[in-house]
Amino acid sequence: MSVSTSAPWFDAAALPRAFGDAPLSGLLRVQPVDFVVEEQLGFEPDGDGEHLLLQLRKTTLNTRDVVRRLAALAGVHVRDIGFCGLKDRNAQTTQWFSVPTRHCEDRDWYALSGEGVEVLRAVRHRRKLRRGSHRGNAFTLRIRELRGDLRAADERLATISRLGAPNYFAEQRFGRGAANLRAAEAWLRGGAGIRDRHRRGLVLSAARSWLFNLVLAERVRQGTWDRLLDGDVANLDGSRSVFAVATVDDGLRARLRGHDIHPTGPLYGSGVTLSAELPRALEDWVFAAQAPWCSGLERAGLKMERRALRLVPRELAWQQEAGGKELLLRFDLPAGQYATAVLRELVDKPARA
Repeated sequence: MSVSTSAPWFDAAALPRAFGDAPLSGLLRVQPVDFVVEEQLGFEPDGDGEHLLLQLRKTTLNTRDVVRRLAALAGVHVRDIGFCGLKDRNAQTTQWFSVPTRHCEDRDWYALSGEGVEVLRAVRHRRKLRRGSHRGNAFTLRIRELRGDLRAADERLATISRLGAPNYFAEQRFGRGAANLRAAEAWLRGGAGIRDRHRRGLVLSAARSWLFNLVLAERVRQGTWDRLLDGDVANLDGSRSVFAVATVDDGLRARLRGHDIHPTGPLYGSGVTLSAELPRALEDWVFAAQAPWCSGLERAGLKMERRALRLVPRELAWQQEAGGKELLLRFDLPAGQYATAVLRELVDKPARA
């Protein structure tokens, strides 16, 4: 395990694929409508309460841009605005925000429409939205200027639908040019602290996300990313619930094939890892090579958590268009999983126009 801090070590595109070389190349996000994301709450708003839930469709704006607009209109601090997850700027995304209404009962929320934002719904709710509180996201992606083996692409997509894909954290998690990882490297190895709370949170999240990716990469190389091993920790699909697996039996294998459970890897922090035997040995090997990062994450107060090693896109459908020059993909993913983790198994370094 290399401990180099050079760019290749931080290159998420260099992480191993599960099924070999990608069969296609092409352009992603030629237009914002080529990357459409619709947030799925998984529950209906209460219809009453001191918060207002706003469903907004935004284009070429990131989530923080919208939060600042909402805070200004409501006359509250940006931290009072709730949302479930960060969404890309170079995309068309529909997502929910919560706004406390105690000081802004008379606001015309539909006046927000314009300059890249459209208000779709406004309804009362009793609680502020929290990060990760939504069920998931629905994606519609268009890849243009396709080159490669289209028949092999169909086979690859059928395989992904059946077996899933490695649940890597995607490049956007780490900042442009891996800036968040470079900041983590400087800080966690003894450099000056990061005073800004939001920036510090991004850097810490990036650091342990990268450690997770390193563990997952080793499981991919060993062919065990989608298998349960004795000593693994399993995750119940669609939830944060996990349980230790002392011995893998036929019942657990059947649940794994049915996508009811998934093997997990560590999101590093202090506390018990739950894993044992071979999975624990692999995780400890990765952590030993990155000891300064691990000790820094513990000092920062992060606690050990687990994340599924495998993602399985739901309702995966695809069709070729424009005489085989374009590919349209549709699928759903649970909260916290990345559409680009699916794309990287299909398209070699999908470029932006």
